[in-house]
Amino acid sequence: MSAALLNSTFTQGFELDDWHSEAPLHSNSIILPALFAAASTRDSKTAGSAFLLAYLIGLEVGPRVGKALHGADILSQGWHSGAVFGPSASAAAVSKLFSLDAAQIEDALGIACTQACGLMSAQFESEVKRMQHGFAARNGLLAAILAQGGYVGIKKVYEREYGGFLEMFSKGNGKDPQFLIGELTEGLGEKWQTQNVKLKPYSAMAATHGAIDCVRKLQAEHPEEMKKLENVENIVLEMGDVEFHHGGFEVQRPLTSTGAQMSAKYVVATQMVDGKVLPPSFRFDMLERDEVWGLVDKTRCVLNPDLARWSQKVTITFKNGTTLRVEVPAPRGVKPDLSNEEIAEKWKDLTKGVIDDARRARIENLCLNLEHLEDVMELNAELTGMTKNTIA
Repeated sequence: MSAALLNSTFTQGFELDDWHSEAPLHSNSIILPALFAAASTRDSKTAGSAFLLAYLIGLEVGPRVGKALHGADILSQGWHSGAVFGPSASAAAVSKLFSLDAAQIEDALGIACTQACGLMSAQFESEVKRMQHGFAARNGLLAAILAQGGYVGIKKVYEREYGGFLEMFSKGNGKDPQFLIGELTEGLGEKWQTQNVKLKPYSAMAATHGAIDCVRKLQAEHPEEMKKLENVENIVLEMGDVEFHHGGFEVQRPLTSTGAQMSAKYVVATQMVDGKVLPPSFRFDMLERDEVWGLVDKTRCVLNPDLARWSQKVTITFKNGTTLRVEVPAPRGVKPDLSNEEIAEKWKDLTKGVIDDARRARIENLCLNLEHLEDVMELNAELTGMTKNTIA
């Protein structure tokens, strides 16, 4: 249980993980720690193909539960979506790994769902934001273990009218219908939710990535103007409903790394100063830079309900009267998706100097050939062990 919680928290801690574009949750930080912990409890070997199948089951279940709650709308309601959808993903994946039967899986999902919770107010300063997907990983694992032992969970947990999962987490959302129960099973086995799993290129909350890409585009097209940060008069970020409510909040000193990475204003300033948005920019000693805060104070986030999902606009006005405007329809990593080559390059860049080259190559080889691996604990052994400071 502790391993699932800690490994998930560590994965979440850098805001560089995956996310689902229709039902926001960070599946890898939930499913993988739970599955590795579950595999370590088994007396027999866990084949890579069995591990991969269980993983894919989790990738399918979590987003379906999320879409039944109108996907990203739950963020606007103030729930931490992944912590709400996540226990179902973890429980389903581990149940598959344990080869539980249908009745046991229903028990596991019922036990998992009654542990679901996550307050989005954790995004402003609390370090518990890092842990909330960890709670989902741990709680789904616990649910599957209990169900394996014969513990009876909540039956029909999603559709119950009184106290059911969908009924309770959709209360007060103003939607008609209040929840979409058909999303749980529609196109099951034909429409794959896994195809909507995206990977982040930047170390920040996904809804801020459009604004980051706007600045990157301006830096590429107007390199000289964008270097003159002292001449910036003001910056306006136009955001859609979900992006604005999730990342358009006001920030002030002192700010934790959590609040910084969730703030559109702060990450845009970081991109302007550093030319990148990666973990080292969010070390505690980096969060007090006057150059960054000077730009944050000149930035205003504006709700633009006419913007399509993911589209964002940035307008930068300089003291000499020059105005630069740009709009991106969707951030890199959404449209287009990161390519296989970009994902591999991201892996190599992030682990360079953190683990040695030989270990990195072994991990990469095991992952890319997972379906042929006789025992997934061979990969687990390579992932275990000391690393150097990732944000030094």
